[in-house]
Amino acid sequence: QCDLTGWWENDLGSRMHVSTVDSQGNFSGDYYTAVSSAQKPIETCPLVGSQHLDEDGQCTFGFTVNWKNFSDSTAVFVGQCFTGDGGEEVLQTSWLLREKVDSLPSNWKATR
Repeated sequence: QCDLTGWWENDLGSRMHVSTVDSQGNFSGDYYTAVSSAQKPIETCPLVGSQHLDEDGQCTFGFTVNWKNFSDSTAVFVGQCFTGDGGEEVLQTSWLLREKVDSLPSNWKATR
């Protein structure tokens, strides 16, 4: 069964730490991104999420990162945990990033 608890690192060097996953699948932790277009120095930011618990262990999950420590943006991630042939756990995710814009006409460029 895939356990989200612990440290994870992606191909770009961003790191996530999931503290605990409760019996309902809710979790929290911290995220450190290795990439940013913000002008301020990158800092670790909080994350909160939920995991769909199932029998085969290859769960789906989602979490939100509030980049409040250095940016006016929020990101959401969704993904699935897979267990490889060698027993290693791999998270495959997709994400959306919402940046603050100054006006409604600028809304078109706010989400990546």
